[in-house]
Amino acid sequence: QVQLVESGGGLVQAGGSLRLSCAASERTFSSYAMGWFRQAPGKEREFVAAISWSGGSTYYAGSVRGRFTISRDNAKNTMYLQMNSLKPEDTAVYYCAAVKKRTVVVGLREYEYWGQGTQVTVSS
Repeated sequence: QVQLVESGGGLVQAGGSLRLSCAASERTFSSYAMGWFRQAPGKEREFVAAISWSGGSTYYAGSVRGRFTISRDNAKNTMYLQMNSLKPEDTAVYYCAAVKKRTVVVGLREYEYWGQGTQVTVSS
């Protein structure tokens, strides 16, 4: 069982930056592909970014590409999401997720483990 804990959310003005972290309990963290998803009020959870087990491959949703950067530090069992040039439409609860695969995984239903989420609010 992998436990995931997100942190780093908060309130920021449009154009600002935040860095989210996702700490994993699993010692074999490097065996898992990881992803970030978000859910705004009244909307379905959507894909944001994903990273392969090694960190060598990444993939982004079109709405965040060029503004967000996903990365991981396997030595620290931690994944990150650097969010720059934030927009009000980025406001959502952000979740990290893990699946025991090596490649980048985009599909929400493929992920096996989820964190509790961290709130990101971008004011205009």
